[in-house]
Amino acid sequence: MPKQFRLASFLFCVGAALLPSTLRAAALTIESWRVDDKVLWEEVLIPAFQRKNPGTAVKFVPTAPTEYDAGLQQRLSAGTAGDLITCRPFDASLNLYKKGLLERLDGQGRSQLDDFPASAKLAWQTDDGRETYCMPIASVIHGFFYNKKIFAELNLQPPGTEAEFFKLLDTVKAQGKYTPLALGLADQWETHQVIFNGMGPAYWQGEAGRKGLIAGKKKLTDAEFVDVWALMARLQPYLSKGAATQTNADSQSLFGLGRAAVYPAGSWDIGPIRAQSLDFGAFPPPVPKPGAACHISDHSDIGIGINPRSKNKEEAYKLLTWMASQEFADLYTNKVTGFFSLSNHLVPVLDPVAKQMMDWRKSCASTIRLNAQILNRGRPSLESDFWAVHSLVLAGKLSPAEAAGRMQGSLNKSGK
Repeated sequence: MPKQFRLASFLFCVGAALLPSTLRAAALTIESWRVDDKVLWEEVLIPAFQRKNPGTAVKFVPTAPTEYDAGLQQRLSAGTAGDLITCRPFDASLNLYKKGLLERLDGQGRSQLDDFPASAKLAWQTDDGRETYCMPIASVIHGFFYNKKIFAELNLQPPGTEAEFFKLLDTVKAQGKYTPLALGLADQWETHQVIFNGMGPAYWQGEAGRKGLIAGKKKLTDAEFVDVWALMARLQPYLSKGAATQTNADSQSLFGLGRAAVYPAGSWDIGPIRAQSLDFGAFPPPVPKPGAACHISDHSDIGIGINPRSKNKEEAYKLLTWMASQEFADLYTNKVTGFFSLSNHLVPVLDPVAKQMMDWRKSCASTIRLNAQILNRGRPSLESDFWAVHSLVLAGKLSPAEAAGRMQGSLNKSGK
């Protein structure tokens, strides 16, 4: 290399090193299990952030959901994790925080958490509520989808009560052309997260029942919980003949192809069903009797935190601040259909079914999944026991009373 070029190269490197840090382009990396969000981040969210923060490079690097938790902990411990961490609710993230692997966000004079209600922050706080380590992003809501064409054909209306719900299922079953309820038992999680936690809050009075279990003032053998298993046992005749081996993907397909009248679902299912060009609506979980209070499972699902060992911490806080904004809430709610902003910002929801579900917040009390907070800490966790027991109840292989006894036994063993 000619002498003058070596000198020019040297001077350029020295000049770059002396540039103020504010002029150097930070490169932020976001860790997540949301592989489906990659295109959204790359084509919508990152460009929107960069329009207000030019010079900040951002990479969204998701890991497969089944590999995320273990891989993330390894990377955080080794100091190779990204700058921002997508947080699962409750214990998965709390355990990281206790190990010093997530930054504390409150108590530092920063304002990122100001636009979120206390209920939204619950999933990412210490048990005493004094420390917050992830900022809330979105929740999912449980309910039922229905095929509008089938309902019109059979002169059906969305039910409001348990009696109306079973009358509807009886009508579809008697007609014989369609499966009344698109629900499979092979994957098991739907029976717990969608059916038990979707329909149950109206019986155990949402937060009152959930907090009563945590405080030890209620038991799963109490009538309000046994009644939910009794309700679930009644659903068995309305499932398809192959329900035992039917996966959630099969249920989606059964409903999406117009072969089932009702699909017990989470709001995360809106996008996949919408992609099948079906005309469908949604109704909230029926109440036990006329005049009973409506409750919905509005479950905190996604948060965002900061890696305490990030080399770009101030830039990471800039991105976090933008994610607390009205702009982000609007974009995320309407681009990730069925994931609802947990912020106080008023968000106009564009998808009609997503809007239906979000509007339930106006007339129904919100709660989270029964065992999500504290109760899952036994080994094996209460969650895995619930999956197995609920599937047996729906298959007609376990009575409601037996289910209650077995699950209370699991709760006793956990020491909670």
